[in-house]
Amino acid sequence: MPVTLKEVAERAGVSRSAVSRTFTEGASVSPKTRRKVEKAAVELGYRPNALASSLTTGRTKLIGLISNNFRNPLFLEVFDLFTRLLQERGLRPLLVNLSDENDPENSISMLRQYSVDGVIVASSTLPPSFSKAFRDAGIPVVHSFGRFASAPHVHVVGIDNIECGRMAARTLLARGYHKIGFMGGPREATSTIDRREGFHQVVARRNGIEVSESFAAAYSFDAGKTEMSRLLQHGPAEAYFCGDDVLSIGALAAIEAAGLRVPQDVGIIGLNDMEMAGWSNLDLTTIRQPVQQIISSSIELVVAMLEEPDRYPEARLFACEVIERGTLRPVP
Repeated sequence: MPVTLKEVAERAGVSRSAVSRTFTEGASVSPKTRRKVEKAAVELGYRPNALASSLTTGRTKLIGLISNNFRNPLFLEVFDLFTRLLQERGLRPLLVNLSDENDPENSISMLRQYSVDGVIVASSTLPPSFSKAFRDAGIPVVHSFGRFASAPHVHVVGIDNIECGRMAARTLLARGYHKIGFMGGPREATSTIDRREGFHQVVARRNGIEVSESFAAAYSFDAGKTEMSRLLQHGPAEAYFCGDDVLSIGALAAIEAAGLRVPQDVGIIGLNDMEMAGWSNLDLTTIRQPVQQIISSSIELVVAMLEEPDRYPEARLFACEVIERGTLRPVP
């Protein structure tokens, strides 16, 4: 049987309320009493009951972690970092898989049932209105990998997807490609919209460039392979900016299956620089987004909001960089 608060109180020679205050953050207890209680707890192997503590403090230390793209291997890295860094702060993640659901009301209702202290929406495809719904419901929220706005309604931490589109276009043009393509993720995704805009901004300023665009059904390997297979049937571009790394890897598989070579026949640049991108059999040239900094900053903000729920929303952007590998021809 687990050790009870009463047993600790008896061993320490103090009241049960003194034991409770010792393990309640911010509660008043004398140093002498604290030492006696902690000594007794160690001797007995006592661990405070987190659920009981939440009734006293009004805090569950639960943080809802919401995403709609569990099938993307990048998010295995993302969730690993989120869960580890939250736990280091004494917080516990409660994962919510949206699958194909974009209505926030069900998530709000569920997370209220668990009395979460805050919410992190980890998605580059959900619109700003999704995370705003949590704020309107009175739940502290941070949108990680969200869409940048100069005056956001909620805290947003991520990258400038428009600038990433520009970076990809400049990278392709610097290598002398004249027939280039944008192969984005889902057409309605905010990340796709912004990366496409930046890509076309750069291309529009150059003469003699033939540009095409297409969209995959999802940010997934199968969707990338399917869309690239379709493109190859109609005369491919010389090189493509794919919406993210997992789409790029699907595209590479389609190019190989068609008997073509990368980068000699078709060049590819991705976005994210997930771990797989650096594998020797893929060697994907890509744009790296600083995932760890984004996650650390998101957790910093959600922790700050626990103490200051009305903190004014801010947008934090992190710079990206091109990672040169082997799926584009070298600069002439």
